[in-house]
Amino acid sequence: MSDSIAIIDYGSGNLRSAAKAFEHVLAESGLSQQVLVTSDADVVAKAERIVLPGQGAFGDCMRGLQAVDGMVDAISEAVLQRGTPFFGICVGMQLMASRGLEHGEHQGLGWIEGDVVPIAPADPALKIPHMGWNDVDLTDAGAAHPMLQSITKSATQHANNFYFVHSFMFDCKDQVHILAVTDYGHPVTAIVGRDNMVGMQFHPEKSHDSGLALIRSFIEWKP
Repeated sequence: MSDSIAIIDYGSGNLRSAAKAFEHVLAESGLSQQVLVTSDADVVAKAERIVLPGQGAFGDCMRGLQAVDGMVDAISEAVLQRGTPFFGICVGMQLMASRGLEHGEHQGLGWIEGDVVPIAPADPALKIPHMGWNDVDLTDAGAAHPMLQSITKSATQHANNFYFVHSFMFDCKDQVHILAVTDYGHPVTAIVGRDNMVGMQFHPEKSHDSGLALIRSFIEWKP
């Protein structure tokens, strides 16, 4: 295993912003890991940590990931069999689901059982997509999660405020996998996780200090 953080390039996602955020945290913390933006499945398979960003429609992102030779097998083996820490961002988090129901039905990675469904706020004044800054509230499972302590310890300093851009949400079958929610006319899943994997609907790389704190926690996390 190499001393690297692999950010998967599969034609979807704000890769440069994510890479810069990880590089900033590493430099600020005096850590030596290398950030690799890569579409090479072998590089991802050997990485110490894996990041899957994503923007756009669920089906398009899943097809893009499947089109990269060997990538789905590489990340599945690394995450599910070897326990490599995994961080999904926005649609990269949604791809952890069983299915996405955006423009038809599309199979996901199936790592956390559930569907990605449209956000349906009861208040018609709330526009879709949900775009902007929102607070997140940790569930009991989230409050106990070692990677989320920057939220629990520093909420008075706006450490629970993050930047969202999305029209669909992860509806987990088992509520224990929901680590945090935000309120957008009804509870909307903000963070999911189990074992060595975590996913965030918001963009930590665009969420200033609160997002950087979560990235730092992921880099230091030893599941």
